[in-house]
Formats: sequence, structure tokens, C-alpha cells
Amino acid sequence: MINQLKAGASLSYFALFINIIISIIYTPVMLNLLGQSEYGLYSLASSAAGYVGILNFGLGNAVIRYTAKYKALNDEEGCFNLYGLFLKIYLTLGLIALILGVLLILNTDLFFSSSLNIEEIHKLKLLMSIMVFNISTGIGLGVFSVIVLAHEKFIFQKLIVIVSSIISPLLILPLLLMGYGSIAMAIVTTLLNLLFIALNMYYCFKTLKIKISFGKFDSKLFKEIIVFSSYIFLNLIISQLYTSTDQVILGIYSGTVAVSVYAIGASFTGYFSGFSSAISNVFLSRVSGMVIKGASNNELSNLFIRIGRVQYIIISFALSGFIVFGQEFINLWVGKEYQVSYIVALVILVPMIVSLIQGMGGVILQAQNMQGFKSIVNIFIAISNVIISIIFVQVWGVIGCAIATGISFTLGNIIIINYYYWKKIKLNIPKFWINILFMSFPLILSIIYGATINKVLLTNIWLVLFVKILGFSILYFLSMWFTAMNKYEKNLFIVPAKSIYQKFRLRLKNQVT
Repeated sequence: MINQLKAGASLSYFALFINIIISIIYTPVMLNLLGQSEYGLYSLASSAAGYVGILNFGLGNAVIRYTAKYKALNDEEGCFNLYGLFLKIYLTLGLIALILGVLLILNTDLFFSSSLNIEEIHKLKLLMSIMVFNISTGIGLGVFSVIVLAHEKFIFQKLIVIVSSIISPLLILPLLLMGYGSIAMAIVTTLLNLLFIALNMYYCFKTLKIKISFGKFDSKLFKEIIVFSSYIFLNLIISQLYTSTDQVILGIYSGTVAVSVYAIGASFTGYFSGFSSAISNVFLSRVSGMVIKGASNNELSNLFIRIGRVQYIIISFALSGFIVFGQEFINLWVGKEYQVSYIVALVILVPMIVSLIQGMGGVILQAQNMQGFKSIVNIFIAISNVIISIIFVQVWGVIGCAIATGISFTLGNIIIINYYYWKKIKLNIPKFWINILFMSFPLILSIIYGATINKVLLTNIWLVLFVKILGFSILYFLSMWFTAMNKYEKNLFIVPAKSIYQKFRLRLKNQVT
């Protein structure tokens, strides 16, 4: 199981790395073939259709939590009955998502007629129809992918993500070259989703040997699941309000070009979230088991700090690198017409970093079934974000939406939530921040170094930018290694490196003999 955890985290970062590399190559080509306006239309359709996605109700975390519970009790039959109950809930929610998605599509004109022309609205409806079908199907049959995670089979799940990241652009680019546009992108994405749903179902029944039992309806368990998931459902609403509403607001007030610029900036937040969740997600089942077995607040605090430190090593490297080289990267990557995307990304990312390095806090709350307060606070903050965004977008446009989101993150995910973690959950927040403070020297040093290099060496080609990033990376990791990392963190790098070296040496020795 430890191997699955380590491999899962490693493959998560590998998948993220592959996704970033593919995005660097694929995005500018795709933007050139689609054009700024149609890409904005595709992003707007994705954001609008994404609202039906919240109807998965956060059940994935409930599946993982209750599977861990029944496995700890060695109750196999209880597990199978649980999966039957979850399947019925998922199918019902998938149907509701489809119905609500159709209603949303039928009312598209009402929201966007002032900023989009007739042709754009027609294409928007078609895109949303494909995406709503994709999302509702994913919800209805989504239980199977979560069951794989609940059994901690992270390698299989991450391999699917990696394969999907590679196959998707390989299928889409030829279609874009033939002139099929954004509609082809939506169709290919949907077909791949259906394929991977089928693979997860096959893995569940053939490899994990699970059974779906539709026994007597357990009303007590059903209520418990709904209460547990309702708070996560609120978090999904919050996430949707944070990640997609700005683009919808821009679509209403500013049009597709503004959506395109914002989407490029906001895409970096997805990469940074991936850096954090790659570690946090694989620990939900483990933390659930710790809570069930009565882990102390001190044990949970130590885990919170240990994982937070590891996340900070990676995320602070990415953030400092983006602060220094982000503008040059965007100019070379997608063109100077997206310069404002750098400001959008930076305004959102800086306050967002805190919630990313404290991802284990959310996992602990879910495991303890105590996420209610966080959800309630965040829903009010998210609603405030929408109101502020509507006001700011009419004054500062794209940047106004980003500022509203940054303010909301600071108030909700930094000030209030940290106080709650400390006083209510009894996590050692002062110790956490002392750790982060003493680990911040490499970040500050790297930013100063990078800013100095930027003044001396201007970037106009990829090779120059690559050389600057390489020097920056070497300085960051050397300073982090010698001034901030502890033995546990160093071993995360040393142990795999030794293992690879020993295998290589053994293979070389066998070839010689």
C-alpha cells in the first residue's frame, strides 16, 4: 500500500509534468487554429456547462471515506451494499444534471445576447450540449473511478490521466487542421471520457472483483452520506463560483476575447492546484483510517505540517519562477496579445498559494466530517466574489475580475480558515507558519536573482528563457537543500535516486558479465 501511495504521488506529478509540456506545445497551436474569439467561446461554454458538474454532490470523497470505514471493519458485504447505494445516487444525480443542463442551454440567449452575435450564440449552444452530455454521463457513472481510488489503486488511475493527456491533443490537432474547430474538441473530449469510464468499470469488476448489491435501503446510512457530502457539495459550488463565474461574467459584459485572455491566465491556477492535490488526494483514504482509529490532534498536526512543507518546496519554486519569468513565458508562448493574462494569473495565484500548501487541512476536515464551517464561510466569500467581480469588471475589465477573486481568497482561505484550523480543529497553525517562514529564504533569494538576470539578459527566444530558468532552478534547489529541507524531505529525493542508481548499476553489471 505504501508503494501505491508513493507511486500515486509520483505519477501525479509525472502526469502534471506531461500535461504542462503538452499544454506548452499544444495551446499556442490550438489558439492559432481556433483564433482568440473562438477559444474564448469554447472556454465560455466550458465554464457555463461546468455548473451542472457540481451535481456530483461531492460523493467521491464520501465513497472513499465509507470504503475506508468498511475495510477497517473487514465488512466486505457492507462495501458491496454501499456501492449499490452509491450507484443509485450517482445515476439519479446524472439524470438531474442532464435535465438542468438542457434548461441552461435553452436559456443561453437570455444571458449572452448583449455580448455575443447570433452565430456565436448558436455555436455556444452546440458546444454546451456536447459538454452537458459529457458531464452528466461522467456524474452518472462516476462511482467506478472513485471506487478505484477508494481501494488506493493510484497507479491505474494516474496512468489513465497520463494516457488521456497524450491522446487528446493527438486526436484533436488533425481535426483542427482540417477546419472542424471547437466542436471537434468537445466531441473528442466526450468520446475519450466515455472510453475511460468503460475502463474504470472493467477494472472494478475484473481486477478489484467488486460487486454491486442492491439490498435493503439503509436510510440511516443514506442520511449520513448526504450530510457528509452536503458540505463538500457547498465546496463544489464555491469552487465553481471561483473558477468559472469570472469567465461567465466576462462573457456577459465583455465578450469572447476577454474570456480568452482570462482563461489563459486562470489556466496557471489549475497547474498550481495540481502541484498541491497530487499529494493531498492520495492521503484521503489514509487520513480517514487514522481518524477512525483515533489519531490524536498532535499526530494530525504533524502530518499537516509535514505534507505542507513538501507542498511548499514545490509550489514556492513554481510561484517564484512564475513571478520572475511568467510575463516573458506568456509572450513567447501565446503572444503579446495575452500580456494581461500574466497579471490575471499573478493576482489570483499569490493568495491562492496558502490554501494549496494547506491542502491537508481540507483532507483532515473531510475525514473528521467537520468541513461544515469552512463550507459555510467559503460560500459567503464566493458569493461576495461574484458581486465584487460584477462591479469591478465594469471598471477594470479582465483585471477587475482577478482582483475580486484575489481579495476573496485572502479573506476566506487565509485569515478565517487558518483561525478555524487553529482554534477548532486544534492543528498547530503557529508552528506551521514558523516552518513556512524559515523555508522562505530560497524563494526570496531566487526572486531577487531572477529579477537581476531579467534586467541583464532580455528574452526574445525560447533558448534564452530556458537558460535563465535553468540557472534559476539550480539556485533555488541548492538554497532549499542547504538552508530549508529536513532529513525526511531530502530522503524523498535521495531514496528514489539511490534506487534508480542501484538498478542501473545492477543492470550494467549483468550486461558486462
